[in-house]
Amino acid sequence: MMRITAVQGDITTQEVDAIVNAANRAMRGGGGVDGAIHRAGGPAVLADCVARFPDGLATGDAGWTTAGDLPARWVIHVVGPNRNAGETDRSLLTSCYARALEVADELGARTVAFPLVSAGVYGWPKDDAIACALETIRASPTKVDEARIVAFDGPTYEQVAAALAE
Repeated sequence: MMRITAVQGDITTQEVDAIVNAANRAMRGGGGVDGAIHRAGGPAVLADCVARFPDGLATGDAGWTTAGDLPARWVIHVVGPNRNAGETDRSLLTSCYARALEVADELGARTVAFPLVSAGVYGWPKDDAIACALETIRASPTKVDEARIVAFDGPTYEQVAAALAE
């Protein structure tokens, strides 16, 4: 049975098989989690994004690249809906988590660290982003042993931990 845990910290330092990147459609790096992963992973992550995703990736989809200099083996990139740009379909957000777990299974990843997809600059309400992550991860058939929700700040970690305890 998969274990879901909450961690406060930096997703780029997680020692897991795969970390999930909240990427943009272009798959060329960006701000927030995406920028942090590209900076910490080094040029190999971007080079692999360019090679694997020459036309980018659709909202709600997932794909993987090398993790470069990160402690993880792989980066699973997902493109969450940008609520601030009018993308309000929750199924696109749930698809990010479900597809990330499907990709993790294809790779043989047993431990996966997730950010809260779309909850930053894309403007998804944090309480619903947490609920969506937990509902989808719990409901997805997977061979992953541990799904780790990584919250960068204390208040977000407390929200995730409280939701996990419910």
